[in-house]
Order: sequence, then C-alpha cells, then structure tokens
Amino acid sequence: MKINRTTIASTLVACTITSGANAVDELPQKQWQFDVALDGKPIGFHTFELQQDGPKQVLTTEASFDVKFLFVTAFRYRHQNTEIWNDDCLLSIDASTDSNGKQLEVRGEIGDGGFDLRSAEGSEVLPSCVQTFAYWNPAVLESARLLNSQTGVYEDVTVTFEGPDQVSVAGEPVDAFRYRLSAKAGDITLWYSSEDKTWLGLEAPAKGGRKIRYQAVVVPDMESSQQIVASRN
Repeated sequence: MKINRTTIASTLVACTITSGANAVDELPQKQWQFDVALDGKPIGFHTFELQQDGPKQVLTTEASFDVKFLFVTAFRYRHQNTEIWNDDCLLSIDASTDSNGKQLEVRGEIGDGGFDLRSAEGSEVLPSCVQTFAYWNPAVLESARLLNSQTGVYEDVTVTFEGPDQVSVAGEPVDAFRYRLSAKAGDITLWYSSEDKTWLGLEAPAKGGRKIRYQAVVVPDMESSQQIVASRN
C-alpha cells in the first residue's frame, strides 16, 4: 500500500499504557487513527497503538464519541483498553467503558486453566487462546468466537469474504478486500489492504437502523513498519 502524504495533527487518541506494559521495547509503533461518523455526521475518533515487547504485542486503544441533537449531547461514549498478545492469543485485557453514564469494566489474564475473565457478566474461565474484536489483526478473520472488550461477552461470529473493493485512506483510494463479520449486534463490514491485509476501515450497525463508519486517517505501512501519516485539507 503506497500513500504519499504529509503529516497531520491527529484528532484521534493516544492511549496510556498500563504498568504491565511499561517495559515495551522502543521499536517503531504502529498506529491506526480513525474519524468516526454516524450516518455521515462526525461524532468522534478511535485510535489504536501497537508496540512490540519482545515476543509480545501491546495494544492500547481509546475511543471518544459524542452524539449531539440540537446542540445537546444525547449520547456520550468513552472507551479505553490495553491488551497484551502473544502468537495471536490474548494474554491480558484491561478495559474500561463509559457508555452514556453506564460504567463497564473487563479484566482478564491467562491462567493455568485458561483465560480468567472478570466483567459485569461475572467471572469465567475461557479457552487458553482467546481473541477480542481485534480488527487490526487479520487473524480474527479466521475466528469463530471473539471476546467483546466492552461487555465481556464471548460471542459466536462468522466471517464471510465479499470480494475486492476500494476504500479511502486520508482521501486516497486504496485497493482492498471486503469482509462481513456477523456478530450478536449485527453485520460489521471490514476492509483490509489487498496488498498486505492492513486494516483500513469498518462500518457497523447502530441503534435505530443507523450506521457507524470508521474513516482511516492514519494506518501502518506493514511492509516498512513506518507510519503512513496523512494530511487533511
């Protein structure tokens, strides 16, 4: 994927890595930065940062959405999450969500008998290799179950390849493959670079038949391990 653009001020998030990730190696990190729209109207941003810690990967993510009606905030959403991965399996998760005043937390780590999970749903032991809805990792396209980092529900999913497509990244068209991930909340459309399977965007259902769209502003260049940083007019 080749996009020649200059640097912008990021409107999306820089997440704080928790103490368990303080030893992250000083290697070039990969970033995804998305502007988020509801039925075409901007509501906020969602960012992802991925760093290497020896054989492990540390992902930090933050989302901030505000849906306004007549200049009044009708819905407010904040989400922060730190995940540690190894060999496409989740080692730990530490997620907090404020969904319009409703506080949700999901905590978990790998244990002797599997993945020990604690959430509003209670405590349970999941299989030893669990994956979240980690769209940044194309391995999720092969998964039959994914952990919802907001609710703590371990959901059945199906993934269907829908064919070649094009998607805009920072205003530039990029050749992509389109997938449909069917989950409890509905069908999620995902786009990945046809060159290297870099995640490029998504569209998901919202209440009332509305649509949430993630428009990529920054994505990693997987071949050079450098950031593709875009400028917006």
